[in-house]
Amino acid sequence: MTATVNPVLRVAPAAPTEAAAYFRASLAFHADVSDVAAALDAAGGGDPGFVVLDSRSAEAWDQGHLPGAVHLPTALVPEQAEQLLDRNVPVVTYCWGPGCNGATRSALALAELGYRVKEMLGGFEYWVREGFAYETWEGRERRDADPLTAPVDAANCGC
Repeated sequence: MTATVNPVLRVAPAAPTEAAAYFRASLAFHADVSDVAAALDAAGGGDPGFVVLDSRSAEAWDQGHLPGAVHLPTALVPEQAEQLLDRNVPVVTYCWGPGCNGATRSALALAELGYRVKEMLGGFEYWVREGFAYETWEGRERRDADPLTAPVDAANCGC
């Protein structure tokens, strides 16, 4: 009789101390859209302690972007970051969504230039899907929260 291999446990979970180090490091590199939105909301239009950077093209920016974000396409980071960003202020990068690595590439470029940086998980896609307001070339918009990505009857997911 052949034993069935559990696909989840085929590779054993890491030891708790190794797992804690990995997840702690992950949080040092990433923020999620709900946390970014909560921090921006708590700042009430003031300084949240970081700047949000949209690393997409001008066409994507015009289609929609986070209110208050700085627009700096990934390819332009090396030549324009110093003109637009303060090295003493952490940067949170985003691009389209989980299927795009533009935010990762812009975060890498910023880190290599000496900026403290995090990547916003989910990008613009999840910002919109979670029901947060965004700006387009026509003005401010908001869509209803997608019940597959955010609670529809609560301010946050509680996680």
